Amino acid sequence: MVGSVESMNNNGRVYSNGSIHHTNGNEEKLDELRRQLGKADGDPLRIVGVGAGAWGSVFAAMLQDSYGQFRDKVQIRVWRRCGRAVDKATAEHLFEVINSREDVLRRLIRRCAYLKYVEARLGDRTLYADEILRDGFCLNMIDTPLRPLKVVTNLQEAVWDADIVVNGLPSTETREVFEDISKYWKERLTVPIIISLSKGIEAALHPVPHIITPTQMIYRATGIPMDNILYVGGPNIASEIYNKEYANARICGTEKWRKPLAKFLRQPHFIVWDNSDLVTHEVMGGLKNVYAIGAGMVAALTNESATSKSVYFAHCTSEMIFITHLLAEDPEKLAGPLLADTYVTLLKGRNAWYGQMLAKGGLSLDMGDSISGKGMIQGVSAVGAFYELLSQSSLNVSRHGESKPVRPVDMCPILKTLYKILITREQSSEDILQALRDENMNDPRERIEIAQSHAFYMPSLLGQPLDS
Repeated sequence: MVGSVESMNNNGRVYSNGSIHHTNGNEEKLDELRRQLGKADGDPLRIVGVGAGAWGSVFAAMLQDSYGQFRDKVQIRVWRRCGRAVDKATAEHLFEVINSREDVLRRLIRRCAYLKYVEARLGDRTLYADEILRDGFCLNMIDTPLRPLKVVTNLQEAVWDADIVVNGLPSTETREVFEDISKYWKERLTVPIIISLSKGIEAALHPVPHIITPTQMIYRATGIPMDNILYVGGPNIASEIYNKEYANARICGTEKWRKPLAKFLRQPHFIVWDNSDLVTHEVMGGLKNVYAIGAGMVAALTNESATSKSVYFAHCTSEMIFITHLLAEDPEKLAGPLLADTYVTLLKGRNAWYGQMLAKGGLSLDMGDSISGKGMIQGVSAVGAFYELLSQSSLNVSRHGESKPVRPVDMCPILKTLYKILITREQSSEDILQALRDENMNDPRERIEIAQSHAFYMPSLLGQPLDS
């Protein structure tokens, strides 16, 4: 829990960090969603989080915080794979976190769970990711203790009767897991709602070059109608949300479910907007992770130079605006959300941290893109996907004043450099500065003007072509 209960008032519980849990209002919101889903009295609303990374765990813990007390009306649980061991260094750090938080220490002692953390610190016991999650600790966010969660390690048990499934998996795992889930839903009479938190894309080149997003992966794997699949994105940071700092999110999908779910998710500290443009927002959520890695590299290589970071921001946002004009019919509508989500990710996201650590030598590319204590670095696979997609000659565009068309990726020098650093490994992190300071680099204003003055929109990029 974030803080201990100090008092009660007419609105609900007042916690030591000043937050108020509005129990009456939350019960009304829960009752309203239950009615919309046709839930009968005595039949609890079943919400299941699939995957337990930072955002997935916080999302489930936030719902448990708000609605978990109404046990006869809602059940909230999380599925994660069993058997992931916690390394000794993480176990030692976890012990320090526990002993620095009186409320957490008391809670573990009451649950008779404290001794296992003592033993793990001494090396006499191995902890596992699923068991510490039951005690309120996410392996990718050790410093932010959560409310204890009900954890299920059997996928069929977790999802077979779920009303709402929250996809907290990386995009690289989404397809495989939901193909398994679809086997358990063959006999279902009702269609579940799926809320995807995943950010990342795949590039498919046949029958035409196009992007595949996590919600599309889920649709193809399960056959659940797209009307019942939604996406929730930023700008936000998971740990700040759970610490009751002010945060925003945007839920995207059809009006049938996005407006009721926006109301259900909304809290005094967590403002949820809604938007009908699901796929484009989802793709933008993956795109900002690409450039966050480069931002981390620039910050580390220039000793946090404000000028270098701002020049990088100008160039990367101009590339993102150009790519947005390829993907969206009304790109101007995305400018605010895209820039806000990019800014927060550059400030404090795991992808920027990854770029910093690569540039400092604290990590190497040979360690892969799943990092202990941080989870999956989605920006790495997204760099490969966006480069592969935008390098297709069938997508060539004409630059203003030039007769020869060019590949879209040739107008994105930062993306090209990140690809050569992270994917082909032809270049080192230091080369991001060379790309930034290249005397032939155009003013980013020109790239934006080119994007805005040409009809670059290619609906096939976000279409849903027939499966090959």
